[in-house]
This record gives sequence, structure tokens and C-alpha cells, in this order.
Amino acid sequence: MRRQAAVAFLRALGRAGSEAPASAASGCRVPAAAALLSRRGFADDAALLKTPLYDFHVANGAKMVPFAGWSMPIQYKDSIIDSTLHCRQHASLFDVSHMCGLSLKGKDAIPFLESLVVGDVAGLADGTGTLSVFTNEKGGIIDDTVVTKVSSDELYIVVNAGCRDKDLAHIGQHLEAFKAKGGQVDMLLHDDRSLLALQGPEAAAVLQQFVKEDLDKVYFSNFRRLDIKGVPCWLTRTGYTGEDGFELSIPGSHAVELAEALTGDARVRLCGLGPRDSLRLEAGLCLYGNDLNEDITPIEAGLTWTVGKRRREAFDFLGGQVIKQQLADGVSIRRVGFVSTGAPARKDVEIFTADGATKVGTITSGAFSPCLKKNISMGYVDKAHAKAGTALKVNVRGKMNDATVTKMPFVPTHYHKPPQ
Repeated sequence: MRRQAAVAFLRALGRAGSEAPASAASGCRVPAAAALLSRRGFADDAALLKTPLYDFHVANGAKMVPFAGWSMPIQYKDSIIDSTLHCRQHASLFDVSHMCGLSLKGKDAIPFLESLVVGDVAGLADGTGTLSVFTNEKGGIIDDTVVTKVSSDELYIVVNAGCRDKDLAHIGQHLEAFKAKGGQVDMLLHDDRSLLALQGPEAAAVLQQFVKEDLDKVYFSNFRRLDIKGVPCWLTRTGYTGEDGFELSIPGSHAVELAEALTGDARVRLCGLGPRDSLRLEAGLCLYGNDLNEDITPIEAGLTWTVGKRRREAFDFLGGQVIKQQLADGVSIRRVGFVSTGAPARKDVEIFTADGATKVGTITSGAFSPCLKKNISMGYVDKAHAKAGTALKVNVRGKMNDATVTKMPFVPTHYHKPPQ
């Protein structure tokens, strides 16, 4: 990666607001995060929110950028490529405190949430979670979220920072109507807490030093309340990289203390938004606003599995009848992965048939893969062209480059699951 060009590109983004200069991007293999940032809520520095780790980031050499209304690190002293590889090989610590955590409490918490999301929340075992999506009346995705069933009357939810305002308004509107009909549930925001993500094949070994519970028996999607170095924590074995790891919700006043303890281990490096975007793309994971939006349904997005089997009996959630019809009749477009030649095919690049004559889709996320050393992307194509191995073309700045539909994830995932 041409580091100086990457830095210049980020500075240009900061000056240009929502307009990303294509000429700057073309000179360097910067993963999609740089272009993404130009579309994710830039604001004047004075108006930006700061996580409790802001000074810690700066002291550790972070390049801070505006993201969804927050000042966040895009990278540290190492390159985005090196940082991505380190997470795949060792362990990395991410500050994701900009995400919005909330709880729903009360005897009707589950039926209320199930009116808004497609997942079978009632069917989850206590202390486990799942990815789900909030839908609108058209079946489109308002946001993707991780829902954890702490108990039958307590749910813990994390939603995207960029969707916070609309998500809370959406939940609040329906909550008011639900309670007016006698429903017993309350919403509690966790703005006093910080969220850290420790990811990578050595994450468990690092964290085990600071907890008494045997982490080998805490599996992917499991939730625990426990102490980490004496700090009360909500631990979820999950993440956004495709690697094994944990998301740790802790009191904001202890964020620096815990970050210092974890990065005191030589196996752990701080990691910013740049590598986070590379890692999630290699794992075939969606980014809201790029790969998901209110006009895309979970069926079109390849997230059919999030629609719980029990939920397919009544389809009693917003947009349920639309999704029921799509499951019965099929859909006309599909989200698929690509490997391509030439310059990386990034968001909004058009996809054509192999002869270049007919447009059949659009790229939604794309970058150079640090692990595979090739260009990868995902996007939506007409169903007739969605089969793995299909040869297509992508129009990158007027040049038709070869692209091949490829199964995802691009890089194998390594979630810690129970023995089979």
C-alpha cells in the first residue's frame, strides 16, 4: 500500500465532505473504509462525539477521522494491510464504543421485539444471541443488529452508530403503541458503557489471563456477565471480523484501564476502522448503508437464515407478508461475492455481462484483500447471473475489468463453536 497516498486521500476526504476524489483513491490500495468514510456522516470536529478512549487513541498514534458523528481511529502506526493481517494471525483490539447498546426489560420484551425483527428470539437459549434485522412495512432492512436473550424478560441489543437516531425513533414509536395496549416492556440505553472488541486467533488466550471463567466453554454467540481484571463486564463471544473473539461492554470509566491491560500483551495491537472494513469484507459480512438498506430485504441480501423457522409460520413482523411472498416466489436479485482484475471494484461500480453489453448489477462494497492479495467485492446482480463461477465485467472508471462470481466468505471464518 502506498501509505503517503492513503494519508493524502483521508485528508482530502476531511476537506471535501461527502465528495471522495477518485483520482486520489486510484493511486493506492486502501481498503474500502476510506471511501466509506466520505459517506458516513462527516461533521465539524467541534461537533464530533468522542469515546472514553479518544485520548488513548491519540497517544498511541491513531489517525482520527469523522465517522457517523464520532471521532474514530481509522488506523494506527502500522498500515491497514499489516493491521488486517495481524488480526488474522494474532489478536487486535477495536474501540467500537460508538455503537448503540440498549436493553429491553419486562415480561413482554420478547413479543415486542419479535414484532420488529425477523429472528426467533423466544427460541434462543438464555445467554445466547443471534444476528437479526429490523424490517419496515416493505420488508426492507432498517438496520442489522445483534440480539442477545439474557433471560426471558431481558434482551441486550447492539445497533449501528449511523442508524442510532432512526433505530431509536423506530423502536420508541412502536414501544409507545405497544405499552398503550398494556404491554409491559421498557427500553434502557447504555450510553454510560463502552464497547471493546478483542478479535483474532489469540484473543481467547489473551483474555483468559484476566477472567476466572473457562473461556473455552463460552461458545460463539454466548453471553456472560463476569469480571475482567476486576471490572464488571458483559461479554459476548462474537465480532465483525470472521475471527474468534469477544465484544466487551464495560462501564465507560474503566475503558482506558481495560484497553491498557489488553494491549499490554505483546500479541495484541490496536486496530482502527480501516482494517475493520477489510476484515469484515473478507468474511463476507454486510455493512449497513452499503450492502443493506431499506429497499433491500433479507431474502435479497442472502440473509434468509435470519428469518427464524418459527417466524415463518405467522410472519408476524413488519413486512412479514412481503418476505413470505419472496420465500414462496423467489427474488429477482441476489447479493453475491466477486473476485476481479485491475483496480478494485468499489461501491457503486456497475456490473455487466461478460460481453460488456448489458448491465446486470451494482457493487456495494469492494477493496483489495490483504489476506488474498486480490480484489474482492460484493454486490447485487440479477438472479440469472448469481451462480458461483459466472464470468462478468465491472466498469471501473471507464475500464471493463474481468470479474467472477465467488462464494463467500472469501476468507474462512474461525468462530469458536461446540465440538460436533
